[in-house]
Amino acid sequence: MNQANKPPVSDTALPSPVVEQDGDSVIMSFDEASIQSRMRLDDPTALDLDYSRVMMAFLLLQPQPESILMIGLGGGSLAKYCHRHLPQARITVVEINPEVMAARETFQVPADGDLFSVVQGDGAVFLATTPRDSYDVILVDGFGPDGEQPEDLCSLAFYKACRAALRPSGVLMVNLQDKEPQCSRLIGRIWQMFGEPVVPLEVACGGNLVVLAGDDAAFKACAGSLRRRWRELDTVHQGTLDDVLSGLEEELKPWWTAPVREKKPVAGDVGAVAAKPKVALAPVEAKRVSKKTPVKPKRSGGKR
Repeated sequence: MNQANKPPVSDTALPSPVVEQDGDSVIMSFDEASIQSRMRLDDPTALDLDYSRVMMAFLLLQPQPESILMIGLGGGSLAKYCHRHLPQARITVVEINPEVMAARETFQVPADGDLFSVVQGDGAVFLATTPRDSYDVILVDGFGPDGEQPEDLCSLAFYKACRAALRPSGVLMVNLQDKEPQCSRLIGRIWQMFGEPVVPLEVACGGNLVVLAGDDAAFKACAGSLRRRWRELDTVHQGTLDDVLSGLEEELKPWWTAPVREKKPVAGDVGAVAAKPKVALAPVEAKRVSKKTPVKPKRSGGKR
């Protein structure tokens, strides 16, 4: 079914989150097994969960974005951080669950204004109707109550819409649940729509993997100067990305001197990285699907 013609999800089909205070934090969750969002009461705009700091790695490629789209609000951690520390950016957040929207005041999410807005709706439908070249950055952080990526937010059609909505030097950041075979399959879909490089960034805690994708030429232009670009960021961003910088440098090393490689078109979803067209895998993809690569165990934790 065409995303644009898809009927809206009934409010009754979406569960209510549990919001509670835990010591000096406010937590949003849908079950006892995981935390969807956590806000520090002494610093409501801080990025308290590890994955959220990794999601800000786009600043090393897009240090002054003019427009940011976020799919998934949760407790608004990323939205609040970007609103406060990237005041020049126009930020649009799309959240499908009205019960999550209702917790907006509790989590101190800013009111809508000229440069900040939260829209209730289906992120896939929103992107399908978004004009081309609209955003410098797209952050995808949408999970169902079961902790899985909804199919509408991880299909080939969705990633194709992300690519179309990004400006030529734009960056896509996707928060995935780090479990197989789903993770490699979704990385494969992103690769099919974006080509090389697709960069997986491990998260220390929480069972997440953040994937970065964008334009090959833009990545190549930045790959060898990430540390300089980090030093040029505001101090708050330097602190946020301090633990991310080395990992991203390592992943982008193959593109410091590599020629720009054109992505080949793919017809249909083949469903997994290993079934992609017969071209050389990007180094990060080969590492991700290699059976010889040990998978570092992750501790349970949050999604937003």
